[in-house]
Amino acid sequence: MTTVLREVRDGVGIATLNRPLARNALNRQLIAELVAVVRGFEADPAVGAIILTGGPDMFCAGADIKEMTEKTFAGAYLEDFVSRDWDAINACRKPVIAAVAGNALGGGCEFALMCDIVIADETARFGQPEVAVGTIPGGGGTQRLARSIGKAKAMELCLTGRIIDATEAERIGIVSLVVGRGEHLARAMEVGRRIGDFSRPIVLMIKESIQAAFETPLREGLHFERRMLHATFALDDQKEAMRAFAEKRKPVFRHG
Repeated sequence: MTTVLREVRDGVGIATLNRPLARNALNRQLIAELVAVVRGFEADPAVGAIILTGGPDMFCAGADIKEMTEKTFAGAYLEDFVSRDWDAINACRKPVIAAVAGNALGGGCEFALMCDIVIADETARFGQPEVAVGTIPGGGGTQRLARSIGKAKAMELCLTGRIIDATEAERIGIVSLVVGRGEHLARAMEVGRRIGDFSRPIVLMIKESIQAAFETPLREGLHFERRMLHATFALDDQKEAMRAFAEKRKPVFRHG
């Protein structure tokens, strides 16, 4: 792989976008390689959480416009453009953390929105400027953005293409945490290691339950949550964790 770098460190899988001369623009090769890396981390029992980053100075400038300029409706429809591959991040069962520095625009912002936690350094900038190049945010931007920050704010950002800084992105709910310049990957590693130290089944259940909140009415979501709660009592890890709490010691999770 050349456009995505893969590393496993302390139980955390790190996928780094690697097209620096193109500002990590998303082309077919990069997306295919990223899907393969994410799915590999998902299948790896040694990985408890995944980090998606673009490196120390940039995240992703968006989709590769050169690839899209001459695309036709029939071609986009027949190849299932965007939908076929991009959903791999959102569909990943393990927690995915975006570590963002520099621009996360267009498809880059949509990639961040697919992640479960977004940690941005103070240089990060977010936006959906697709309106300026004659198209719409089609990688989940209009849908995930509206669910994250509300209709009015999503309308304003998508219809004007305005770019916002990390502080505003945190204030309106796109970003989980803003850190100092260059600290985004280190903080993401701290979060990833902490998640990885917990019971793997419990972590997956929590992620699945929160995702259900965006897919179901409240009553059905609560019902789903209760069934997940009941299911935890079938896990050895639940018994170990509660016994460890009572005995004032650190639990030893065996992920079962």
